[in-house]
Amino acid sequence: MAGYLSTLKNDVARWQAAGLIDARTGDAMLRDAEAHHGRGVSFGSVLSVLAAALVGAALLLFVAANWEAFPRVARVALIFIGILVGYVGGAGLKARGHAGLGEALWLLAAVAFGAGTALVAQMYQLSGDEAQAILVWCAGTALAAIALRSHPLTVGAVLLAGAWLLMTATASGRGDHVPLSWLALAVVLWAVSLWTASAASRHLLLLSAMLFAGLLYVDHESLRAPAILAAVSAAAFALGVWRPEAADRLVRLDGGLPVHGLLGFIAGMSAIQFEYYDEPEFIYVAIVVFAGVVAALVLAGRSSRMLRWLAYAAFVYELGFVYVALIGTMLDTASFFLAAGLVLALIAVVITRIERRMAAAAAEVRP
Repeated sequence: MAGYLSTLKNDVARWQAAGLIDARTGDAMLRDAEAHHGRGVSFGSVLSVLAAALVGAALLLFVAANWEAFPRVARVALIFIGILVGYVGGAGLKARGHAGLGEALWLLAAVAFGAGTALVAQMYQLSGDEAQAILVWCAGTALAAIALRSHPLTVGAVLLAGAWLLMTATASGRGDHVPLSWLALAVVLWAVSLWTASAASRHLLLLSAMLFAGLLYVDHESLRAPAILAAVSAAAFALGVWRPEAADRLVRLDGGLPVHGLLGFIAGMSAIQFEYYDEPEFIYVAIVVFAGVVAALVLAGRSSRMLRWLAYAAFVYELGFVYVALIGTMLDTASFFLAAGLVLALIAVVITRIERRMAAAAAEVRP
């Protein structure tokens, strides 16, 4: 958030110079932004987390190397002691202001829980597969995230849910068993992310939803999943652009919904293009993709640098896709690129004139 605060300070200074706000209002805005967005992560905190992770990994490796030397009861006791020390010690450190070390201990406790689940199952020869163990690990990590209101633990639970989805769906080498129950799990984790204020977890869940749609496409060999993904993503993009306040209240992604909308649209349409690769309908799908990318740039490109770069990358990707697909008919490909270039040039001229008129109107309003 350091970049945001730096940009805000420059904007506040410019607004004060233009007479739009007074010094008192500007100072209040900066104090509020610093209070809500924090001061970022210090280099010392990062080093503390890495140091704690390395020490914890060394201890786990030492125990694993001498695992057979411990009696069975001692093994179980060590697992529970590691989990207890991690969670309780992390809470104590965080209460004393050492947030980085506290979160590191919580993550180590979550790792100990996952390792303990596998080791206990191995010791007592409990039935089950690796995917079920990952699901139990995910549930335990999510419960810890709820109890401790931890952002990193929430991210860990979401990553474990994605690992469970991928492991279950590819158990036989391809997407033969996509678990629809992942949708219910995703809804629960979304609610957990709202409780723990973990925007990163919600971003990961949306990316996992795109993975889920892709696995369904491979599983059923049907265009229904990618078509739904493209349509829902387009609707999400429209909501994020035209109703940003409502979208932020709904998903709380700090204005990132249009980026996910464009990414999901490209992912869904790409699957559809693969299906029509050698068909005459391919060119019409390509036109829809180009139109979607250009529309995203026109509607939201000015307000989001990330969306602009994503749109540029998608445009280049689509150009390459069309070139490879139509390389056998070079004349048609050249005609398509020529027509697309002329249309984009016309759009660029219109947008440039509109922006100049808007800038001129805004200059006339200023005192």
